[in-house]
Amino acid sequence: MKPNTADTAIVVDSIACIPAQLVADFNIKIIPVNILFGGTLYRDMVDLTSAQAYEFIRKDPGTWKSSAASPEEYVELFRELGRHVKNILVITISARLSGFYNSAMVARRMALMELPSVEIEILDSRTVAAAEGLIALAAARAAGEGGAFREVVAAADQVRERVSFLGLLETIEYVYRTGRIPKLASRIGSMLALKPVLTGGNGSIRLAGTVRTRQAGIERMLSIMRKRTGQQPLHVAVMHADASQEAEALRYRIAQEFDCTELFVTDFSPIMAYATGRGTLALAFYPAV
Repeated sequence: MKPNTADTAIVVDSIACIPAQLVADFNIKIIPVNILFGGTLYRDMVDLTSAQAYEFIRKDPGTWKSSAASPEEYVELFRELGRHVKNILVITISARLSGFYNSAMVARRMALMELPSVEIEILDSRTVAAAEGLIALAAARAAGEGGAFREVVAAADQVRERVSFLGLLETIEYVYRTGRIPKLASRIGSMLALKPVLTGGNGSIRLAGTVRTRQAGIERMLSIMRKRTGQQPLHVAVMHADASQEAEALRYRIAQEFDCTELFVTDFSPIMAYATGRGTLALAFYPAV
């Protein structure tokens, strides 16, 4: 049964990596990334599955382009939701990493005159992928429990302050696509078989270290998670870019070694996989109390 979210709608971009079943269960509205490949425009999670997107990246990464939703796309969604709800909370990927936040802010200003009776709040998650998704899920639960709009926003804000992101890349080869390191440096790192471990914080993604083997990278991520959370009950999302069996094995191990209030596996956003490469494993988590 879907939670009652009659007064408040939760909107999040498709980069948040929320599994389709949870999107449906909590009645979360997804605004998709626009993906241009081979001259055709696709909407992430609408016209294109993650598996299809990974295959596009593999076949011809040079023709892959993506863009944030436009203000007009947000306004169209606001109009639709405004017919049914009094409040809209939009949660976006970090404003430092994408244009979603700016688009949503412009859309909010555009919608003020047209939808004067609807309160619209835009929250920069200051993070990415399922870390952003966990914030949206917390807000959706608060809305489903009948919380006032300020309580729903506060629930999202509280998780934003506690959530962490970690990622293990199979190779450093593709990170140059982000523009953050030179292509030559990424190729040298690839030749040395270095596997980066990434962490998120303060709105950006940074290097937490490199490892030589995939297993060492998994151990590094789990060690960091233990240090940050101790013995507290956790909400955890395991992400993967075309590595479902490893993700399931990691989920099983986390279930055995940690006290998980929530634990699920989800596809890593293909928008991020473009820069990280297939085979990426990642974690998002926060203490439940």
